[in-house]
Amino acid sequence: MHITRSSARRWQIAGVGAVAVALVGVGLGVASAAENTPTVNCPSVAGALGTIPAQSQAEIERNLALLNTQIAEANKRLVTSKGEGGPNFIQNAILGPLKDKRVSTIDRMVISIGRHTTAPKLDEQALATCTLNADGGGVAAPEPTAVESAAPATGDDADGGADAGSGTAPTVNCPAVAGSLGAIPAQAQAEIERNLALLNTQIAEANKRLITSQGEGGANFIQNAILGPLKDKRVATINRMATAIGRNAAKPVLDVDTLATCSLNEGGGAAATPEPTAVETSTPGTGTEAGTAPTVNCPAVVGLPSIPAEAKDEVVRNLTLLDTQIAEANQRLITSQGQGGANFIQNAILGPLADKRVATLNRIETAIGRHAAKPEGLEKFAVCTLNQ
Repeated sequence: MHITRSSARRWQIAGVGAVAVALVGVGLGVASAAENTPTVNCPSVAGALGTIPAQSQAEIERNLALLNTQIAEANKRLVTSKGEGGPNFIQNAILGPLKDKRVSTIDRMVISIGRHTTAPKLDEQALATCTLNADGGGVAAPEPTAVESAAPATGDDADGGADAGSGTAPTVNCPAVAGSLGAIPAQAQAEIERNLALLNTQIAEANKRLITSQGEGGANFIQNAILGPLKDKRVATINRMATAIGRNAAKPVLDVDTLATCSLNEGGGAAATPEPTAVETSTPGTGTEAGTAPTVNCPAVVGLPSIPAEAKDEVVRNLTLLDTQIAEANQRLITSQGQGGANFIQNAILGPLADKRVATLNRIETAIGRHAAKPEGLEKFAVCTLNQ
């Protein structure tokens, strides 16, 4: 067929018109998609678990709450990632990972129940698979954060000996540490108090574990799963305190093994008196290490362009992180007074702070640049000085 110049021209016009119609259609689709963010809709799990043994109740409730958290995180990701990726983005980046998390969480609940009674037979793949409420409708009713349990086993049916079953849980009894530390330099006070508080937290966590794990394991369960790990944590915490004191005074010689080893108060007796959360210090030395600690002075991040809605959450999160980094550096200036030489603050605090700020500022640039013109040169706000 012979194509004249005029007919070719008509074909060009028609082609351009078709492309324009297609682009308008795509534009309408994008605009429509932007109007409502979808939400995830996940099957309820709690009702499929059946009878829950009393020994598993706390773990089941904790994991049901985790399912709700996973849904909330996925819904937030759907909001903050609008406009990203291609047609399979939501499936690959949000729904797929959500399913994997739910499979693991449901597995943990099945295993927990199976330790004390017949494990439920669940279609975990179906329960873990979530769909979308395309127009932003409400998600399925959240999982309950409290469940009823069957009466705990008694007598010979309860595993773990006298400290298991439905009786009163024992508590841990740990040696006091604060009185063994000796004179505490003022420069180490904050770190010592923080670690003494951590010892109390470790005891509280162990006592909670003794309650929630009643009936689990065999004769050595408490030693292997609670007292042993507690001792390891206490060794590390006590060693940190000895090291903190040794930076500014004579390092205390401690019987760490004895101080770290805890026993049981059978029958739920009260634990030993908690470690103090405030300690007295020896008189600090003279000179610059004894004075008021300096603080960091960082430039404010100004001149940012208009932030696209899609980048707002990430930009705000990283601006908040800059404040957190400053607070951490100021805390380090307090706890490290008297350490190192003339260049200690620059090498150990200001230098690392600048590196963290560069990375954070770069993330802000990148977040904005995904949806608008990328701002350049925010690194000029990275370097901080000292307020002496």
